[in-house]
Amino acid sequence: MRLLLSFVFVLMMVTPAVAAASCYSAKEAEAEQGIRIHSELMVIGLNCQHMTPRGWKNFYQEYREITSRNKSLFSEYENILEAHYGGAKKLHNLRTNFANEVSTNAASMRPDVFCANFAPRIPQVGKMSRAQLQQWASSASKTERQSKPICN
Repeated sequence: MRLLLSFVFVLMMVTPAVAAASCYSAKEAEAEQGIRIHSELMVIGLNCQHMTPRGWKNFYQEYREITSRNKSLFSEYENILEAHYGGAKKLHNLRTNFANEVSTNAASMRPDVFCANFAPRIPQVGKMSRAQLQQWASSASKTERQSKPICN
């Protein structure tokens, strides 16, 4: 009987953890979208830096400034996802997948077409405050594709 009760107790403790791992809280969903946005901007900046229009800030340089200015936000997002996934390795894989998605998209287009369509995002984000960037990531988590569903 004690063995059965111990088993039931352990099962009750493990089940919520397993359920939580199969879905995101609202904060985790926002964090994923924030990391997705950041990864996308990196790929755009790298691919389009040589196509920066005259008079504009170099796209990759502006990406780096966005990263520096929002370092604490991106770090917070990384910490949230590392806690969810149980370590940095899975976060690194997630980030790599996001970058690969954008890179695949870039490779399927001519560079000038890709940059014309996507590079304007960098100056747009460059003008955003931390609160606006968080709002974008939060609203995107409700409308964009997620790696996991949001928990009820």
